[in-house]
Amino acid sequence: MFIDKAKIKLKAGNGGDGAVSFHREKYVAAGGPDGGDGGKGGNIVFVVSTHLSTLADFRYKRKYKAEDGGHGKPGRGSGKKGEDLTVEVPMGTVVRDAESGRIIADLSDTQPHIIARGGKGGWGNTHFATPTRQVPKFAKPGIPGEEMEVVLELKLLADVGLVGFPNVGKSSLINEVSEAHSVVGNYHFTTVEPVLGVVRRAEGQSFVMADIPGLIEGAGDGVGLGHEFLRHVDRCRLLVHIVDVSGSEGRDPIEDFETINRELSQYSTELAQRPMIVAGNKIDLATDEQLARFETYIREQGYEYFPMSAPIRYGVDELIAKIVEKLSKLPPIAVYEPEPYVPEPVENPREFHIRKEDDVYFVEAPWLLQIMRSVNFDDYESMQYFERVLNNSGIIQGLRDAGVQEHDTVSIYDFEFDFVN
Repeated sequence: MFIDKAKIKLKAGNGGDGAVSFHREKYVAAGGPDGGDGGKGGNIVFVVSTHLSTLADFRYKRKYKAEDGGHGKPGRGSGKKGEDLTVEVPMGTVVRDAESGRIIADLSDTQPHIIARGGKGGWGNTHFATPTRQVPKFAKPGIPGEEMEVVLELKLLADVGLVGFPNVGKSSLINEVSEAHSVVGNYHFTTVEPVLGVVRRAEGQSFVMADIPGLIEGAGDGVGLGHEFLRHVDRCRLLVHIVDVSGSEGRDPIEDFETINRELSQYSTELAQRPMIVAGNKIDLATDEQLARFETYIREQGYEYFPMSAPIRYGVDELIAKIVEKLSKLPPIAVYEPEPYVPEPVENPREFHIRKEDDVYFVEAPWLLQIMRSVNFDDYESMQYFERVLNNSGIIQGLRDAGVQEHDTVSIYDFEFDFVN
């Protein structure tokens, strides 16, 4: 079964805790702190596999977790770094955040993409030794790894998308002009999954064509195959709309053309405005009157029109030549840019915990982690935003209630600052 959409849960590795340890050596007094840092948690990395063509594997495994980092050790020993978890996906997979819908990554190349980052390891007590704090009996815990639910969508990387009703000749065309082997039969929904074919012309003139399963009226309401496969023409630079000009199944070709265009518009206004060529197939079964009527209508709509009969290759070469010409003037296949995470303003107090170790105040609030990843601590306006978050969430007041004084150290995960009233 062709699966082109899946929802999975990801959990990157947690950072290991820093160690609290003191140097012990015979004849050496007050050896000092020597607790090592925790190891970084493993990332979850997505890579493209040329051996995969569907998302079927994600039907059976829906949870993916990377290895946690090891805890720090005595003698300044660092914890082991957690192993990254590699997840293979087909070329053209778009990764979205399940909750917000924002695009995290578009895997349209062979570069690995880190989707969920492992947490940093906590500092050992070695880092907290100062002239006035010579015996720090505390260390930092590791930062949790990113945890999220994502939606995977497979959007095929094709230059040309063939659209039209079932059984109008899309499969016959792609079989004639490429090495694809799409099943052809005289019944509806012969093609039940997208088929890609490489059309090779002269050197530098090859392109990828996608045979998209046929639409029918009402697809947007779930009739037939619905709009599930239209995501595969999202990237196509050019659409070729194939119509059975003979009306061999008792439908009117003009009504077919208008119906499919309505379905395209219902799915995406932008897709409906994509450059389109119209091919009138099965001309060998049509009357002269049918041919003239349909061609006149299409040209009046402003489309370029090519009559053809795919099985005997009549008119096919002319159509392919026009496709090559059009593609040479169109921009390359679309690649979806990742969308930045925009945190929502924090207006109401949220759960947090404050603990004091010596003269350091540690703030723990897991919901702050995602916000902190979006803050540039070297930028004044960004720091002002973070200060507002701390105020609005009640953390600043919580620190005051805990007894924080001017210039005391406040530690929030991997960010430290001196408290100023």
